Amino acid sequence: MDYSELPRLCYNPGMKAFNPEARFISKIKSLYIGDDAALVNGLIYSADAFCEGTHFLREWMSPAQVGRKAMLVNLSDAVAMNADPLYALVTVMLPRDFGPGQIDELAGALKQTAAEFGCEIIGGDTVAGEELHLSVTLISCSDAPLLRGGIQPGDLLAYTGTLGESKRNLEALMRGENIPSDSRFYEPVLRRDFVRKCRKYLRAGMDLSDGLYCDTDKLLDYNGLGMELLQEIPEAIGSSGEEYEMLVAVAPENLEALRECARKEGVPLNVFARVEENDRRFPCRDHHLIES
Repeated sequence: MDYSELPRLCYNPGMKAFNPEARFISKIKSLYIGDDAALVNGLIYSADAFCEGTHFLREWMSPAQVGRKAMLVNLSDAVAMNADPLYALVTVMLPRDFGPGQIDELAGALKQTAAEFGCEIIGGDTVAGEELHLSVTLISCSDAPLLRGGIQPGDLLAYTGTLGESKRNLEALMRGENIPSDSRFYEPVLRRDFVRKCRKYLRAGMDLSDGLYCDTDKLLDYNGLGMELLQEIPEAIGSSGEEYEMLVAVAPENLEALRECARKEGVPLNVFARVEENDRRFPCRDHHLIES
């Protein structure tokens, strides 16, 4: 491959389109903002929303599937920081047409999924509305948190697993097609054991919630560095959001040890870029809002 052609896939950060989410976050000044969760006085706090019309449509998912995924995407923030989730607060907007069986199904899935990770739901809030929206706040702890900062020029960027399924299946749902019940869109795979066992070889890391393109840009922005691609990343892979695989940075001298650790955990590891002192980024666009 002629690597000289790869920078055409990148663009200058100054050319970014308006991003409402980034704009809002920029107006909330805090030293704790920047990682998957906030590390404050030895505890790790995170929150994430899962909203009808933005992340899913009700005709796509049962209440149990909605509850399970809402909890999993929040647990992913703790997993990404090598943290153990302790407690959860859950706020739910319940549609007025939800019956007792649907409420029980939703609540049961939230509670069971949290329990699988040793987490207890200790409170929250419920309100009535026209749509189904959930917001989960987690309190976690870690002896060796994995942060986004600290990467250095020469470090290698890699992602776990195989990307692209979530985007393919979302597009199928939007065409009115059915997808498998074990699809990653319904059932994200969290790399908890990989992060735990391989933590000592990782310089930095985060979960892939917004796609490899956007999340790599976030990691580079946070560290004020750029990259040189070592392989082409097709759009179908790079823009597939809600994969919840891990994006990690590793020092070159630790790469083989990390590969061996990943192999023992049965986790594919894909090295795709090298950190450099430049401003190269992926083209990144907002993919969250479901278009009607």
